[in-house]
Amino acid sequence: MSEACLVFVGSLNREAPYFQGARGVGLGVYSFDEQALEIGKLVETSDIDNPTFLSVTPDGSRIYANSEVFSWREGTVSAYSFDRRSRALAYLNKQPSLGSITAHNTITRDGTKLLVANYGMGEGGPDRAVAVFGFDKDGALSAPLASVAHKGSGANAARQERSHAHSVTETIAGGTAVVADLGIDRLVSYRIGQDGSLARLAESAMPAGAGPRHLALHPNGRFVFVMNELDSTIVSMALDDSTGELSILDVKPAVPAEARDSNHCADIQISPDGRFVYGSNRGHDSVVIMAVDQGTGALSLVGYVPCGGATPRNLALTPSGGHLFSANQNADRISIFARDAGSGKLADTGRAIEIGTPMCVKIVR
Repeated sequence: MSEACLVFVGSLNREAPYFQGARGVGLGVYSFDEQALEIGKLVETSDIDNPTFLSVTPDGSRIYANSEVFSWREGTVSAYSFDRRSRALAYLNKQPSLGSITAHNTITRDGTKLLVANYGMGEGGPDRAVAVFGFDKDGALSAPLASVAHKGSGANAARQERSHAHSVTETIAGGTAVVADLGIDRLVSYRIGQDGSLARLAESAMPAGAGPRHLALHPNGRFVFVMNELDSTIVSMALDDSTGELSILDVKPAVPAEARDSNHCADIQISPDGRFVYGSNRGHDSVVIMAVDQGTGALSLVGYVPCGGATPRNLALTPSGGHLFSANQNADRISIFARDAGSGKLADTGRAIEIGTPMCVKIVR
């Protein structure tokens, strides 16, 4: 057990009109032995509504889970503790997210705050794009420390009728948060104050109608890779951490040309050495593999691998980089791939976590 990874899974357990069923339990914890490819369920709870995104502390002792419920004007963020020895989850507390369709969260690199992104639909309620929370000594969430709102729209009238903050990511150097706003085709950068305040630094434009969703950060801190949901592209960008500005270096399609009209990209991950990025394609139902030029940040296609199911919403790499998990929402399956560190290629191991409507997977050692 001590050598195994811990795998945390959020699965859908309440219906929403934009999802195809809710067959999950809520929050589950598994063990994964990378050498033996053995998976074991440790504990699960249905006490949380629709945990569509999770963040986990590096030691696996605390989990912060968004609740995304369609009818709520505000989502919530719940804090849980996990004890490895007793295999027990314990509820700590929850806080309102200050916005609807709570989509993403991240623990800051110094471990003192949680940044939360709200996708937002319709009007009413606090309608904040990003909220910041602190922690007490036991890991419970404070009341919101700060929040910001985004305004605007994009070229795609059906999907970009308003701001839709889809993720918030802290840079490698720390202290700067980058919000991917799908609705306004912008990456909005903020300086994170010690008190949790957010000071706007810059707005970086994406191609019109791109719909930025998730980011992956190169370990050198210089490059940022953006998965665009609406036009099915991956964009490589250069980051000026002092100003928060990002500039486009390269743009590559995430799927073959014939698949773009029926595809919506979702997640993006980067190998520990920064040599390869992996993106999930919903519709094409694949994982795209791109090699990264370490000097220029340019991308080149390695290939596509079937995701082992349908609708790969979320991806996760093991800390070693030896395996990639694909949470296939509409196949009720998290597929497990072996990763070749030299070529970046993926091979389906045939092993999987069978679970209803998996939405998010996080892995720690």
